[in-house]
Amino acid sequence: MQETIEGLKAGANDYMKKPFSFDELVERIKIHFRDNKESDELLLGPIKIITSKYQVFLDDVEVVFTQREFELLSYLLKNKGTVCTRNQIIEDVWDIHFDYDTGVIDVFMNAIRKKLNLGKDQDLIRTIRGVGYMANEVN
Repeated sequence: MQETIEGLKAGANDYMKKPFSFDELVERIKIHFRDNKESDELLLGPIKIITSKYQVFLDDVEVVFTQREFELLSYLLKNKGTVCTRNQIIEDVWDIHFDYDTGVIDVFMNAIRKKLNLGKDQDLIRTIRGVGYMANEVN
């Protein structure tokens, strides 16, 4: 019993003791995936993304994005409220795992801001100087 409590306190979503039933394991996995489905819709102020359809809307008007622009914007919205460093973005969006000129991200961010009519001073997607970007819900 103590191992179960320690495992859950350490951050586990579930805990099974040995010996366990394979059928029970399968059912617990199904429950995990059923309960943890990502939302198909990402929202940030007037911006709405439908991830399954690769669609971006600004005030309910569709805006056409390239695949990489879409992936970058989706990444920022999935990590809303968290500073995403340029290195994280290069690794997670571009899937590049070595030293790379992260200036390419700035080019894509400028294109995204232009398509969404977001100026550099717009708080929805903030530039964190020398670090990266952050999607930020503004009241």
